[in-house]
Amino acid sequence: MEFDAIILAGGRSARLGGVPKARLMYDGATLLARSLRAADGAGRVAVVGPDPGDLPAGTLTCREDPPFGGPAAAIAAGLSALADRASSPGAPAPFTLVLACDMPRSAAAVRALADALIDEQAGIAGDGVMAVSAEGRKQPLAGFYGTAALQRAATDAAREDRLENASVFALLARLEVREVRVPQGSTDDVDTWDDAAALGVSGGIPGLGPGPGTAQQNPTMEANGEKPG
Repeated sequence: MEFDAIILAGGRSARLGGVPKARLMYDGATLLARSLRAADGAGRVAVVGPDPGDLPAGTLTCREDPPFGGPAAAIAAGLSALADRASSPGAPAPFTLVLACDMPRSAAAVRALADALIDEQAGIAGDGVMAVSAEGRKQPLAGFYGTAALQRAATDAAREDRLENASVFALLARLEVREVRVPQGSTDDVDTWDDAAALGVSGGIPGLGPGPGTAQQNPTMEANGEKPG
């Protein structure tokens, strides 16, 4: 299956005291590195957020407009970056994996989604697949979406000035997306230091700042599983 990938890594991390989620550590690797591994097989990859520096060769980086403008704006920025690169050589892939970087076990979810999408292509029309946890929680930031349909949604939202601070569910509202149950824990994400402790995630890198036990700040745009990173 041909696909490109957008990794969202540009959130404020408000409830982590501003510590970048992309640089948190799980099982010896940063959450961003694990997300990139989960997207293995993508033709092109765009990381949306502050440039982390050390990325695999060929990985694109970009920022949502405005910075911290929310996950819908981040997806639009990633699509734009992929389209610019796709002009030479080749066209965009038929599907785009959208993946937040704060799910340390997301590789299992991505595999389940890819398997479901391959089965679906055998005869069921639609605009992609979205992860649903074992507990029934929808996670739109773990999904494969038809690139053309997703681009149309982003273009329409931009034209109507409803990208900034918009939810991913609103962006996807006109798409025919099938919900796919994914393995237990594969979409568990890190919003707070309590979440990090429960998942075995740590700061891990010198200079990252506070870790578990730090007083939590009020959340800004990280509700309902729709964080940009």
